[in-house]
Amino acid sequence: MKKIQDLKPRILLAMALIPLALVIAAVPENTTKPFKLTIEELLNEVTEGAQYFTTDQIADFIVQKDPSIQLIDVRSTDEYETYHLPGAINIPLADIGSEEWLGYLDQDLRTNVFYSNGTVSANQAWIICTQRGFKNNYVLQGGLNYWAETILNPQKPAETAPSDEFAKYDFRKAMNAALGGGTLEAKTAPVESAPALPPIQKKPLKKRAAGGC
Repeated sequence: MKKIQDLKPRILLAMALIPLALVIAAVPENTTKPFKLTIEELLNEVTEGAQYFTTDQIADFIVQKDPSIQLIDVRSTDEYETYHLPGAINIPLADIGSEEWLGYLDQDLRTNVFYSNGTVSANQAWIICTQRGFKNNYVLQGGLNYWAETILNPQKPAETAPSDEFAKYDFRKAMNAALGGGTLEAKTAPVESAPALPPIQKKPLKKRAAGGC
Protein backbone atom coordinates (compact mmCIF):
# COMPACT_ATOMS: atom_id res chain seq x y z
CA MET A 1 0.00 0.00 0.00
CA LYS A 2 1.34 3.42 -0.94
CA LYS A 3 2.04 5.91 1.81
CA ILE A 4 -0.11 9.05 1.92
CA GLN A 5 2.81 11.24 0.92
CA ASP A 6 3.33 9.16 -2.23
CA LEU A 7 -0.24 9.56 -3.54
CA LYS A 8 -0.88 11.70 -6.58
CA PRO A 9 -1.61 15.33 -5.67
CA ARG A 10 -5.15 15.26 -7.11
CA ILE A 11 -6.05 12.20 -5.01
CA LEU A 12 -4.59 13.78 -1.89
CA LEU A 13 -6.46 17.03 -2.52
CA ALA A 14 -9.73 15.15 -3.05
CA MET A 15 -9.21 13.19 0.16
CA ALA A 16 -8.70 16.46 2.02
CA LEU A 17 -11.49 18.46 0.39
CA ILE A 18 -14.38 15.98 0.54
CA PRO A 19 -14.57 15.71 4.37
CA LEU A 20 -13.38 19.31 4.62
CA ALA A 21 -16.84 20.52 3.65
CA LEU A 22 -18.14 19.37 7.03
CA VAL A 23 -15.47 21.37 8.84
CA ILE A 24 -15.98 24.47 6.68
CA ALA A 25 -19.71 24.33 7.45
CA ALA A 26 -18.93 24.94 11.11
CA VAL A 27 -16.80 28.02 10.39
CA PRO A 28 -18.56 31.42 10.42
CA GLU A 29 -19.41 32.38 6.84
CA ASN A 30 -17.74 35.78 6.96
CA THR A 31 -14.40 34.12 7.80
CA THR A 32 -14.39 31.76 4.82
CA LYS A 33 -15.64 34.01 2.02
CA PRO A 34 -14.21 35.09 -0.24
CA PHE A 35 -11.88 32.10 -0.49
CA LYS A 36 -8.25 33.04 -0.91
CA LEU A 37 -7.43 30.25 -3.37
CA THR A 38 -9.38 28.47 -6.09
CA ILE A 39 -9.42 24.68 -6.29
CA GLU A 40 -6.88 24.87 -9.11
CA GLU A 41 -4.59 27.08 -7.04
CA LEU A 42 -4.90 24.68 -4.11
CA LEU A 43 -4.02 21.83 -6.44
CA ASN A 44 -0.88 23.68 -7.51
CA GLU A 45 0.07 24.21 -3.87
CA VAL A 46 -0.41 20.51 -3.08
CA THR A 47 1.45 19.46 -6.25
CA GLU A 48 4.47 21.56 -5.28
CA GLY A 49 4.37 20.19 -1.73
CA ALA A 50 5.55 23.53 -0.38
CA GLN A 51 3.38 23.08 2.72
CA TYR A 52 5.44 20.13 4.00
CA PHE A 53 8.16 19.82 6.61
CA THR A 54 9.92 16.45 6.72
CA THR A 55 10.18 14.31 9.84
CA ASP A 56 13.95 14.89 9.81
CA GLN A 57 13.45 18.66 9.87
CA ILE A 58 10.92 18.50 12.70
CA ALA A 59 13.10 16.15 14.75
CA ASP A 60 15.98 18.60 14.42
CA PHE A 61 13.74 21.54 15.40
CA ILE A 62 12.59 19.67 18.52
CA VAL A 63 16.10 18.66 19.57
CA GLN A 64 17.35 22.22 19.02
CA LYS A 65 14.31 23.56 20.93
CA ASP A 66 13.69 26.04 18.14
CA PRO A 67 11.24 28.59 19.61
CA SER A 68 10.08 29.73 16.17
CA ILE A 69 8.33 26.38 15.51
CA GLN A 70 4.92 25.54 16.99
CA LEU A 71 3.71 21.97 16.48
CA ILE A 72 -0.08 21.63 16.39
CA ASP A 73 -1.69 18.21 16.90
CA VAL A 74 -5.07 18.20 15.11
CA ARG A 75 -6.16 14.79 16.42
CA SER A 76 -8.68 14.26 19.20
CA THR A 77 -7.84 15.26 22.76
CA ASP A 78 -7.75 11.59 23.80
CA GLU A 79 -5.21 10.76 21.08
CA TYR A 80 -3.15 13.80 21.98
CA GLU A 81 -3.06 12.86 25.67
CA THR A 82 -2.01 9.31 24.80
CA TYR A 83 0.93 10.47 22.68
CA HIS A 84 2.07 13.72 21.13
CA LEU A 85 5.27 15.24 19.83
CA PRO A 86 7.32 17.23 22.35
CA GLY A 87 6.13 20.82 22.66
CA ALA A 88 2.97 20.28 20.60
CA ILE A 89 -0.33 21.88 21.49
CA ASN A 90 -3.70 20.30 20.70
CA ILE A 91 -6.21 21.99 18.40
CA PRO A 92 -8.61 19.27 17.19
CA LEU A 93 -9.49 19.60 13.51
CA ALA A 94 -13.11 20.43 14.34
CA ASP A 95 -11.89 23.46 16.33
CA ILE A 96 -9.55 24.88 13.69
CA GLY A 97 -12.23 27.34 12.58
CA SER A 98 -12.93 28.55 16.11
CA GLU A 99 -12.09 32.16 16.94
CA GLU A 100 -10.72 30.83 20.24
CA TRP A 101 -7.53 29.71 18.45
CA LEU A 102 -7.17 32.71 16.13
CA GLY A 103 -4.16 34.04 18.04
CA TYR A 104 -2.24 30.85 17.26
CA LEU A 105 -3.30 30.40 13.64
CA ASP A 106 -3.26 33.97 12.32
CA GLN A 107 0.09 35.39 13.44
CA ASP A 108 3.62 36.01 12.18
CA LEU A 109 5.72 35.13 15.23
CA ARG A 110 5.97 31.38 14.76
CA THR A 111 5.81 28.75 12.05
CA ASN A 112 2.93 26.37 12.75
CA VAL A 113 3.27 22.73 11.69
CA PHE A 114 0.05 20.70 11.74
CA TYR A 115 0.23 16.95 12.21
CA SER A 116 -2.09 13.97 12.64
CA ASN A 117 -1.68 10.21 12.33
CA GLY A 118 -1.39 10.48 8.56
CA THR A 119 -1.42 13.53 6.32
CA VAL A 120 -5.07 14.11 5.37
CA SER A 121 -6.38 15.77 8.56
CA ALA A 122 -3.32 18.00 8.82
CA ASN A 123 -3.78 19.05 5.19
CA GLN A 124 -7.42 19.88 5.95
CA ALA A 125 -6.29 22.17 8.77
CA TRP A 126 -3.74 23.75 6.44
CA ILE A 127 -6.37 24.31 3.72
CA ILE A 128 -8.76 25.97 6.19
CA CYS A 129 -6.04 28.35 7.34
CA THR A 130 -4.87 29.01 3.79
CA GLN A 131 -8.42 29.81 2.69
CA ARG A 132 -8.77 32.26 5.56
CA GLY A 133 -5.60 34.00 4.45
CA PHE A 134 -3.47 32.88 7.40
CA LYS A 135 0.28 32.63 6.81
CA ASN A 136 3.04 30.54 8.42
CA ASN A 137 1.07 27.28 8.50
CA TYR A 138 2.56 23.99 7.29
CA VAL A 139 2.12 20.20 7.52
CA LEU A 140 4.29 17.37 8.85
CA GLN A 141 4.81 15.11 5.85
CA GLY A 142 3.51 11.61 6.55
CA GLY A 143 2.28 12.47 10.04
CA LEU A 144 2.94 10.34 13.12
CA ASN A 145 2.89 7.15 11.06
CA TYR A 146 5.93 8.29 9.10
CA TRP A 147 7.47 9.78 12.26
CA ALA A 148 7.37 6.33 13.85
CA GLU A 149 8.89 4.76 10.75
CA THR A 150 11.71 7.24 10.22
CA ILE A 151 12.56 8.71 13.63
CA LEU A 152 11.36 6.26 16.29
CA ASN A 153 12.28 3.11 14.38
CA PRO A 154 14.69 3.91 11.53
CA GLN A 155 15.74 0.91 9.50
CA LYS A 156 19.42 0.31 8.85
CA PRO A 157 20.20 0.48 5.11
CA ALA A 158 21.47 -2.52 3.20
CA GLU A 159 25.23 -2.89 3.03
CA THR A 160 25.09 -1.95 -0.65
CA ALA A 161 23.17 1.28 0.00
CA PRO A 162 24.85 4.59 -0.93
CA SER A 163 26.68 6.54 1.76
CA ASP A 164 24.01 9.22 2.02
CA GLU A 165 21.52 6.57 3.16
CA PHE A 166 23.85 5.62 6.01
CA ALA A 167 24.29 9.30 6.87
CA LYS A 168 20.52 9.70 7.02
CA TYR A 169 20.21 6.58 9.19
CA ASP A 170 22.88 7.85 11.60
CA PHE A 171 21.14 11.21 11.80
CA ARG A 172 17.79 9.61 12.60
CA LYS A 173 19.32 7.34 15.24
CA ALA A 174 20.93 10.39 16.82
CA MET A 175 17.61 12.26 16.77
CA ASN A 176 15.82 9.30 18.34
CA ALA A 177 18.43 9.09 21.09
CA ALA A 178 18.23 12.84 21.73
CA LEU A 179 14.46 12.55 22.03
CA GLY A 180 14.78 9.82 24.63
CA GLY A 181 14.25 6.83 22.35
CA GLY A 182 10.49 6.95 22.93
CA THR A 183 7.75 5.01 21.19
CA LEU A 184 4.23 5.90 20.12
CA GLU A 185 2.89 3.97 23.10
CA ALA A 186 4.50 6.37 25.57
CA LYS A 187 2.97 9.69 26.57
CA THR A 188 5.28 12.53 25.60
CA ALA A 189 5.70 15.49 27.89
CA PRO A 190 6.13 18.91 26.26
CA VAL A 191 9.70 20.14 25.88
CA GLU A 192 10.20 23.69 27.11
CA SER A 193 11.55 25.89 24.34
CA ALA A 194 13.97 28.74 24.77
CA PRO A 195 11.94 31.89 25.59
CA ALA A 196 13.12 33.88 22.60
CA LEU A 197 9.64 34.84 21.40
CA PRO A 198 6.70 36.30 23.34
CA PRO A 199 3.96 33.79 24.19
CA ILE A 200 0.84 33.67 22.04
CA GLN A 201 -2.30 34.08 24.08
CA LYS A 202 -5.33 31.90 23.49
CA LYS A 203 -8.21 34.20 22.58
CA PRO A 204 -11.11 33.90 25.06
CA LEU A 205 -14.53 33.26 23.61
CA LYS A 206 -16.86 36.26 23.74
CA LYS A 207 -19.65 35.98 26.29
CA ARG A 208 -23.17 36.47 25.10
CA ALA A 209 -24.92 39.54 26.44
CA ALA A 210 -27.26 38.77 29.31
CA GLY A 211 -30.93 39.40 28.77
CA GLY A 212 -34.40 38.05 29.29
CA CYS A 213 -37.36 37.34 27.14
